[in-house]
Amino acid sequence: MSAWVGIDLGTQSVRAMAVAGDGRVLGTGSRPLTSHRDGPRHEQDPEQWWRELAAATREAVSSVSGPVEGVAVAATSGTILLADASGRPLTPALMYDDRRADASLANEVGAPVWERLGYRRMQPNWALPKLLWLLRDAPAGARLAHQSDFVNRRLTGHAVATDLSNALKTGVDLIEERWPLEVFDALGVPGAMLPEVVRPGTWLGVVCAEAAEATGLPAGTPVIAGTTDGCAAQLGAGALRPGSWNSVLGTTLVLKGVTKELIHDPLGVVYSHRAPDGSWLPGGASSTGAGALTRDLPGRDLDALSAEAAARYGPGTRRPPDALAPLPDRTPPS
Repeated sequence: MSAWVGIDLGTQSVRAMAVAGDGRVLGTGSRPLTSHRDGPRHEQDPEQWWRELAAATREAVSSVSGPVEGVAVAATSGTILLADASGRPLTPALMYDDRRADASLANEVGAPVWERLGYRRMQPNWALPKLLWLLRDAPAGARLAHQSDFVNRRLTGHAVATDLSNALKTGVDLIEERWPLEVFDALGVPGAMLPEVVRPGTWLGVVCAEAAEATGLPAGTPVIAGTTDGCAAQLGAGALRPGSWNSVLGTTLVLKGVTKELIHDPLGVVYSHRAPDGSWLPGGASSTGAGALTRDLPGRDLDALSAEAAARYGPGTRRPPDALAPLPDRTPPS
């Protein structure tokens, strides 16, 4: 039986899943990731991404006996680093909520483009302001890598294009599907440091021999451009037609929908990704999410806590007597 492999690089863990063409799960794997936080600083080690991704993927495909039709990586939106020409990281990864950068210059120079793309202004935690911040001490020849770009390069063994979804917060022109080089020139960002851009779902290369040994994926497996984790969750949930919407509660809370036309939010809160078929995926994210569990329960085993909660308060169980408020009586009259 053939399989498809999806890999999700999240905030707290990397997860891999092998599924059959009909959607049946054939194998899964997961490994934790470590963050380094200090006030507005939030960094991760890109080398840890690869180590844990390889281990999780090897576990997921260990029970797959047939061919692997393809592998795709979903990653956090706005997480970037600088790498050298061989793909070796030159900086830690600045995560999607690292807020040390200043977005003023990016917004001043790129305002006409951002307005046309519907989100009006970039935020300090978006990738382009962080790229400008990293460039202050960047060595010659440094290249931009989004989180997914870094691991896709390890999978293929060569430089790869980035997808439009991960490139949104770096300032890609989603209408023309290219980098607005006039903006980057004015910001002092060399065009040579930017990867090519393609739509999600585009063929990037194949798994190289070294990556096959590390991950258990067969050498020659097609590597397909993925998307941001929020968009991947939306597409995976089947929210594909205009008018459909999807909500995902992860470390952050994400709400996304599908439209035929690009949405322009006068407040700049809603921004739109480009779908693989060319339609638009408007939505936004909130800092309200399950990340509060890690903050309030540091070091606890979340899987064990989930099992304990299900055992105590799962379907058919009664409300605990010390609950803050009783459930309303919905017993039908006799």
